[in-house]
Amino acid sequence: MKTVIVHGQSHEGSTCHIARMLAEKIGGETTEFFLPRDFGEFCCGCVRCFKESEAKCPHYEKLAVITRAIDEADVIILASPVYVYHATGAMKAFLDHYGWRWMVHRPEERMFGKQGVCISTAAGGGMKSADRDMADSLFYWGVAKIYQYGIGIAAVDWDGASEKKKRRIERATGSLAAKIRKRQGGVKPGLRSRGFFWMMHLMQRNGWNEADTRYWKEKGWTGKERPWKQSRAERG
Repeated sequence: MKTVIVHGQSHEGSTCHIARMLAEKIGGETTEFFLPRDFGEFCCGCVRCFKESEAKCPHYEKLAVITRAIDEADVIILASPVYVYHATGAMKAFLDHYGWRWMVHRPEERMFGKQGVCISTAAGGGMKSADRDMADSLFYWGVAKIYQYGIGIAAVDWDGASEKKKRRIERATGSLAAKIRKRQGGVKPGLRSRGFFWMMHLMQRNGWNEADTRYWKEKGWTGKERPWKQSRAERG
């Protein structure tokens, strides 16, 4: 099993420790990226990714390494500490670059066979809204199963967290890893995801944006083909 972790910060704090703990319990191969160290560009709003091609984005090549790792992974972990009740600006800037991959535009079919995890920590609160910042993108990418885990550490770093809190995290990540391993190879999108895809299917049949409509027709999604079936076929 392959796991990719995208950290919403460049330091190895509590969120980083928890994400690594989960990946270790899942097992297999893990690839990590730290923002903004590994990618720190802001979307410039040129909309060329929508109107023409994602390759027209001025940051496309810089992002390509992370994109490939996400595409090849079975599990995507987005991990961010809470900054003012939301995910970090670095995480937001990173996710902004994948607007073209939302189901309303040109989703990647492999996403529909993947599992995703959103992890957030704070000294106090804000984990729910921070996780939601990241979960929104995973859902609209088409990721089949999404988990959210947030916890108040009551400390500003991992060393300051109590042993009781760390044991609680150990149990939670162990339980989550077991669910992920159990579903590996058999995960498929839920009703909400398939329902949203159906609405996009109808929209693309009528045409909206030339680049998107052409993509959907080439995939066969304006007809009877569905990405989650294609994803399973590719996995054998």
